[in-house]
Amino acid sequence: MRGAVEKAAADWLASAAPDPDACSWEWERGLRGMVLLPTGRRWDVLVLSARLGHPTLDVLTRLLDRPGPVLADFGDARMGFFVPPGTAARWIGTGVRGLGAGTWIVVPHPGRPVGGVRWLVPPDGSGTLTDPVVLELAMHEAAAVVAARERYAEGGDLGR
Repeated sequence: MRGAVEKAAADWLASAAPDPDACSWEWERGLRGMVLLPTGRRWDVLVLSARLGHPTLDVLTRLLDRPGPVLADFGDARMGFFVPPGTAARWIGTGVRGLGAGTWIVVPHPGRPVGGVRWLVPPDGSGTLTDPVVLELAMHEAAAVVAARERYAEGGDLGR
């Protein structure tokens, strides 16, 4: 069953490519196991620093049975949350980079580990994306957690 989910996920991702067959070929036979895919067609990506991204993902996994796909970049400095197309153009929050129409992202095959960019939540092939409203609420909660941890680390009072 795992193989069927990975194939469905790879097919879904490749469907965003200008040439899905070339995308699949590159994943299968390319040296790096990664491809460049356009954002804004099937999804946008909201990029958060890992400092906020990891706690946000923790909140999302408590709120949802399964959030949409999430990527971590080289060195885990940033995380990309897959959201519906058009979200990046409407996003107002600070500290978040929106990748929408006209931008590209590096995407590893969903079923094979490769160096650098990796899936924290791989796609499942169904097209599930994270609702931007739920993501924003999770970010707010995560930001409060991060701020409280920082106050505590600096010797502050958690009750303030």
